[in-house]
Amino acid sequence: MIPEIIETYGVRLRPFRSEDAEDLATACADPLTQHFIHGMPSPYTEADARWWITEGAPSVRATGGAAYAIADVATDRLVGGAGMSQVVPTRRQAEVGYWVAPWARRRGVATAATRALAAYAFRSGLARLELLAHAENPASQRVALAAGFRQEGERRAVGRSRDGAPADLTAWVRLADDPDGPAARALPDLAGGRLTDGVVILRPLGPGDIDVMYRLHTLPEVVANQAPPVPPSRAAIERRCRTAECAWLTGAVARLLIVDAASGEPAGSCGLSYSAPAAGEGSVGYALSPGWRGRGYATRALRLLAGWAFGPVGMARLVAGTLPGNTASHRVLEKVGFRREGLLRGRLPGLDGTRIDDLVFGVLPEELR
Repeated sequence: MIPEIIETYGVRLRPFRSEDAEDLATACADPLTQHFIHGMPSPYTEADARWWITEGAPSVRATGGAAYAIADVATDRLVGGAGMSQVVPTRRQAEVGYWVAPWARRRGVATAATRALAAYAFRSGLARLELLAHAENPASQRVALAAGFRQEGERRAVGRSRDGAPADLTAWVRLADDPDGPAARALPDLAGGRLTDGVVILRPLGPGDIDVMYRLHTLPEVVANQAPPVPPSRAAIERRCRTAECAWLTGAVARLLIVDAASGEPAGSCGLSYSAPAAGEGSVGYALSPGWRGRGYATRALRLLAGWAFGPVGMARLVAGTLPGNTASHRVLEKVGFRREGLLRGRLPGLDGTRIDDLVFGVLPEELR
């Protein structure tokens, strides 16, 4: 049985009280809270807050779940909410959720509350906790990682997108016998938030890069070197940019913008992903805008990316697949130390059912120039 009050990890989880109504209404009317919590009344009023305090939260507890106010330990002021729902006794499983008031964000409140709730949930006999997060909500996924949850996949169409349409949610899971500390990550954050050699800067791709990425990846010569050679839609590029941090956090791919250090202008993009995780093998890719080609920027960017892959990431080997006729890319790879390793015939899909050969280059840490 989970207790009425939990106080640990620097936070207090307690029942909602009538004096919380004003803070609760203000916090739940916040656009960010509204966007990521499905089913919340909009606009959220003080009357909604009082209903939750007197009826909503108690009913959750009465049906086997938990609904706590997160309170500041020093002042007891409401700073958020945390709870458990979707309890499945036969599986000893439940779903955890949380929200944080605008005045308490970026203080580790959600992580502390989630760790506290998980600890007592496991002590009460649960064996598995799920945490669902929007792919466009990297802050929530960072909470999951910091609280020891591991990414397990997606739950399709269980959330809502910005326009109200069904949306997939990323599923994070923690088991009772998982370690209490943060979950390990395949792709760590960049130290200082970027990589640079003084001439180029690599920084994580984000929602503000949609226009740049769409122009770059719809250029005919860039499309021609993709497989299949089909230009991406603007919607696809928008999703790529909005979910780039999620893809990084889950270990799927690290997408970066290549920026000119002197002017701050975007010059291209590059990416790193695991092609064979068990073997420690990663794969790289890159593209430059026309105005920045022929100036060594691709070589510099690839060298920085490879150094990060072999260093903090800990990869043992890198590969790059290219079209046999893309000699410009071959020269960039060879300047960084990659060697031609073989031609994989018909490996990639082309247009109208055709197949494309893939010329593969590889490099080991000691070969990096």
